[in-house]
Amino acid sequence: MKPIKEVTSVLAPLERSNVDTDQIIPKQFLKRIERTGFGKYLFYHWRFNDDGTEKPEFILNKPEYKGTEILIARENFGCGSSREHAPWALGDYGFRVVIATSFADIFYNNCLKNGILAVQLPADQIEELLAAGKEKPLQVTVSLEDETIKTEDGAVYSFTTDPYRREMLLNGWDEIALTLKLEDKIAKYEKAQA
Repeated sequence: MKPIKEVTSVLAPLERSNVDTDQIIPKQFLKRIERTGFGKYLFYHWRFNDDGTEKPEFILNKPEYKGTEILIARENFGCGSSREHAPWALGDYGFRVVIATSFADIFYNNCLKNGILAVQLPADQIEELLAAGKEKPLQVTVSLEDETIKTEDGAVYSFTTDPYRREMLLNGWDEIALTLKLEDKIAKYEKAQA
C-alpha cells in the first residue's frame, strides 16, 4: 500500500447520508477478480445516465472536482453489504481519504486495510465542510501525522485514528507486510521445529 502521511486535494462534497456499498459499487460490476478496474464504476448510477453519458449535476462529473483525492459525506457511509469492492472502487478512482460523521464498521475496517484513511468528524463540522466545499472548490490538507484537517481558509479540524491502524497507514503496511517484517523470526522458528 502507498503510505498516507498527508493528502492535499480539493474536497469532493457528497451531500448524502446512508451511502450503501451497492451505491458505491453496484453489484453488476463485482464479477472482476482483480482489485483494480473498479474506479470507473464508482457511484455508477449517480454518475451516469442509462446510455452511459455523464450526469453533469453529479459532483464527481464537474470539472473542478476531477482528480480529487478526498471525499466527504454525512453519516453511515458504507452501510449495506460487506463487499470489499467498495473501498477498492474508491481507491481505484483515486480517493485516499473519506470523511464522514460515521461509517459502517466493516466498511471502515476495509478502508483502513486497503490504504484509505477513513476520518470521522462530528456532524456540525461535517456540515461546515460540506457547505464550504459546495460554495466553491475547497482545498484541504488531511495530515495523518498531526491528525488534522486544514482548509485553505484557515479552519482546522482534529480527528483521532486507532494507533495500530495509524501506524499501518503511515508506513503503507497491510497485514502481509507486517507478517513479512517477522520473516527472519518465522524462518528461525520453522528451522527449530524441523
